[in-house]
Amino acid sequence: MAGNRVLLWRHGQTDWNMVNRFQGHSDIPLNDVGRYQAQHAAKILAGMNPTSIISSDLGRARETAQALADLLGLAVTPYENLRETNGGLWEGKTGAENRAEDFQNFIRWIDGDDNRAGTTGEKRSEVAARAVGVINEVLDGKSDQLLVVATHGGTARCILGQLLQLPLSHWGVIGGLSNASWSILERNPRQWNLIEHNAGSIPEPVYGEESGATTP
Repeated sequence: MAGNRVLLWRHGQTDWNMVNRFQGHSDIPLNDVGRYQAQHAAKILAGMNPTSIISSDLGRARETAQALADLLGLAVTPYENLRETNGGLWEGKTGAENRAEDFQNFIRWIDGDDNRAGTTGEKRSEVAARAVGVINEVLDGKSDQLLVVATHGGTARCILGQLLQLPLSHWGVIGGLSNASWSILERNPRQWNLIEHNAGSIPEPVYGEESGATTP
């Protein structure tokens, strides 16, 4: 019985990505570049013969997923639990603004502590639990699946950290996903293995990495 695979696909570019603004649960649409990125990536992903597509319910992820669904004739099933981290008081602000206004809390979070984003937002452990819960539910009792999960950079990293059984303090060693790029995990009898990371047709800069990056 063949093991399942999970393809974590970050949404295409948004205007907030370009200025390093924390998006979180804010429903920011793709920009023209993001729509192009999603359509371009979808042509590559379609050749991998995905079996199903699920998505964050936020528009930037759903539109990214729909570009692939349109090519394959599959439906996109949205899940609120695949959303980006709730950024609390940091949402809508740039990394520089959050450093200036909430330095200690923001730096702790960027460094990988499991504190709440923006004081009133989510912990990374909470994001991982809700998102991995969706994946486990969708794959329960199935084999030989390629499940495409259209989601967000921070959420993808949390999923990777949890499925790869890394200590939470080490999740930061996993590099970010560029817009519309993907990572693939494969399940063997013992564990999940990371078989591809931040893949795309050509290397792309990682804009707005969890809205804390200081350089593209």
